[in-house]
Amino acid sequence: MNNKLSITCLILIITSLFFGCRGPVKEENKNNVSASLVSPGDVTGDKYTIDTKGSVVTWKGAMQIGPNFHTGYVYISKGELMIENGELVGGTAEVDMNTIEDETHGRNNGLIKHLKDPDFFDVKRFPISMIAIIRAESTNAAYKKITGNLTIKGVTHPVTFPAKVEVKNGVVQANGRLVIDRTKWDVRYKSGKFYDLLADQTMSDSIEFNMKIVAKK
Repeated sequence: MNNKLSITCLILIITSLFFGCRGPVKEENKNNVSASLVSPGDVTGDKYTIDTKGSVVTWKGAMQIGPNFHTGYVYISKGELMIENGELVGGTAEVDMNTIEDETHGRNNGLIKHLKDPDFFDVKRFPISMIAIIRAESTNAAYKKITGNLTIKGVTHPVTFPAKVEVKNGVVQANGRLVIDRTKWDVRYKSGKFYDLLADQTMSDSIEFNMKIVAKK
């Protein structure tokens, strides 16, 4: 009887230690971009470094009803594209969320400050967003269907989007358009999915990104 009791106590102690350790680990991972989630995997080919001065991401957000919308820019801080036999096969790009601008390239105004606060992108906690290309399939001579992992606010989801890619004379030029449901990346401000009675104040859950990327060997 004492042996059974001792074994039971030992099992309870081990179980409590196991579950007690899981909480902090999950919370830590929530606040950091996991390299395993965004890695493009083992990709062979030639490395082309993204020209951060010649590359830009244009964003667009709108109200759910009516013509009101905002556009602006955000900039890539570093990245690379992998090219094999003249074809895009992978790559990564990091976006510095502190570089968010409006359509007039303004950064010090109410709109941009709001986009940087926790209602939207919480830039103090999550200064870097990232996309990792894991596959590029040809749809015709110029266009690719890009599949990758997009990380915003420490949240990673797979995305697929079209892009026109040209490799010529040691330079890659890529132009792609990606539309996401922002709520999947925990950007919920004035979303009809989470707030009632917003009426014409409801914001569209869609954010559009147009990416112009230049990379050089």
